[in-house]
Amino acid sequence: MANDLQGRVALVTGGSRGIGAAVCRALAASGAAVAINCREQIGQADKLADEIARQGRRSIVAAADVSQRDAVADMVARVTAGLGPIDILVNNAGIAITRGVDDLTEDDFDRTILVNLKSVFLCTQAVLPSMRARKWGRIVNISSGAARGAGSIGPHYNASKAGMEGLTRGYAARLVKEGITVNAVAPSLIETDMMIGQPQLISRIPLGRFGTADEVAKAVMLLVDNAYMTGQTIALSGGMAFN
Repeated sequence: MANDLQGRVALVTGGSRGIGAAVCRALAASGAAVAINCREQIGQADKLADEIARQGRRSIVAAADVSQRDAVADMVARVTAGLGPIDILVNNAGIAITRGVDDLTEDDFDRTILVNLKSVFLCTQAVLPSMRARKWGRIVNISSGAARGAGSIGPHYNASKAGMEGLTRGYAARLVKEGITVNAVAPSLIETDMMIGQPQLISRIPLGRFGTADEVAKAVMLLVDNAYMTGQTIALSGGMAFN
């Protein structure tokens, strides 16, 4: 896809590290200008933006708490002023608060839904006007195998990711005639900071290893490149089966 996205502008939430950073690199390699959103990892985001700039691509850091409406509106305005209208949105920001059923609190639940699910709604609503005006847009939501399986984090996390996939299908059905596709990627057990110190989880994976952030990014790019595919979730699970 080298240079296929020349002239396009992408916003990746939670883009400073892990899966988000891999997606930023892949989008830039394909020619897109990239806005890297983060809430706290501004130093890492700056380094990534510099790396992308050295490759001859435009990139800016767009720090914001994407669970807050006003912060999202301000972020989208800054990205539009700095790079242009947003054509591609990758909703990757999220938190994983591991809790057992008996330890799960209302605050844990509310915070997880706010960051993992409401942020997708807020960011999607904020970019839709410009996408609709140009009749072209790609929205990719980073879900999880926990949307369909038990997972190891907790039912609050399951609910947030299942809700994300519901939003994906709901938006896709309503935007399909306007040139905007909405899809999801659902990775399971990817080699990121979340998996540090948990090598025992590899035994669950038929393939025998964790997935990589670059492999998730390749799935995202497949969806960005495909104008006919919408309302779908691509699972990356190394052969694990989910009900």
